[in-house]
Amino acid sequence: MTGPPVSALALGATLYVPCTRNDLAEVLLGPRRIAGLRSAVLCLEDAVLERDLPVALVRLAALLRRLAGREPGLCEPLLFVRPRDAATMDHVLHMPGAERLAGFVIAKAHAESLPAYLALPLHDRHRLMPVLETRESLDAHDIRRLRDQLLGVQDRILALRIGGNDLLQTMGLRRAAGRTAYDGPLAGIIANLVASFAPWDFALSAPVLEQFGDLALLREEVARDIEHGLLTKTAIHPDQIAVIQSALAVPAAQLEEARLVLADDAPAVFARNGVMCEPATHRVWAERLLDRAALFGITNPDTAACRLAASG
Repeated sequence: MTGPPVSALALGATLYVPCTRNDLAEVLLGPRRIAGLRSAVLCLEDAVLERDLPVALVRLAALLRRLAGREPGLCEPLLFVRPRDAATMDHVLHMPGAERLAGFVIAKAHAESLPAYLALPLHDRHRLMPVLETRESLDAHDIRRLRDQLLGVQDRILALRIGGNDLLQTMGLRRAAGRTAYDGPLAGIIANLVASFAPWDFALSAPVLEQFGDLALLREEVARDIEHGLLTKTAIHPDQIAVIQSALAVPAAQLEEARLVLADDAPAVFARNGVMCEPATHRVWAERLLDRAALFGITNPDTAACRLAASG
C-alpha cells in the first residue's frame, strides 16, 4: 500500500466537528481556521441526527469539492470522515474530492462490523481509525478477534480511538464531574486496551474529556494519558486543542535523558538523577519522546533547545 507517511502522534488534538455545520470550510480551511488544529473528524454519526443526515452529506460534499480544487498534497489539517455505517462511507468515497481525505473513523468497530468497511474501495492514501466503544471492547475474546483482523491490514490503521463516553454508556454510567478518566471505571478499561493493542504496534488515542470548560482537569488528564502511551486525544471544543498539544510538549530533563539513552556510546546500564536507565528497554520510549519534542516543543527548554536544534 502506498500513501504519504502519517503518524498518530502528528494528529495532536483531534477535533470532532459535526457535518451539519454550515461553516465547515471556513473553520477548517479558510481564514477562520481554528488556530493550531492538526486534525479533525467530520462526523456523520452520533453528532448528527438521522433527520439531519441529508443536510450533513450536502455540506460534506461541498467541503470535499473545495478540497478537490486545492493544490495536490496532504491536506492540513488532516481531515477524516466518521460515517454512521458502511453504506454511508461508500457514498462518501464516491464524492469528488474524497481522495483528498486522510481517511475515515470507523464508529463502533468490532470484529463483526469491520469487514464491511474494509471491503470498500479506499484510496491508497486513506488511513482508518476504528473506535473502540462497544461492549465487545470489554471482552477479551472479542478484542483478540478484532486485533487479528487489524493485524491483516495494519498498514492501513493509523490509530485506534478509545470511545470513553460510549464505553461508559454500555454500563449505564457517565463520567463524574471533576474527575479524570483514570479516577473511575474507565481506568482499568483503558489500561486493558493499551495492553491488548500497543504491544502489537497499534497506536491508541485517548478519550475525550466532555467537561470542556475545566481546562485544569484536562491538563491533568493528558498527563495521565501520556503515562499510558496515549499521545493523541479526541477534542470536542476548540479551547481544548492548545491545552492538549501544549501538554504533549516534552520536559527538557526528560529530553536530555532520552538523548543519553539513544547515544551511540551509551553504556548498557547507567544512572541519572537516581534513576536507572537501560537503553535496551528504554529505547522505544526515548525515540517517541524525541518525536514528541519535534512536533510539540520543549518545556523549560533552556538546557535542551540547542541540542534539539542541532539534531534537526
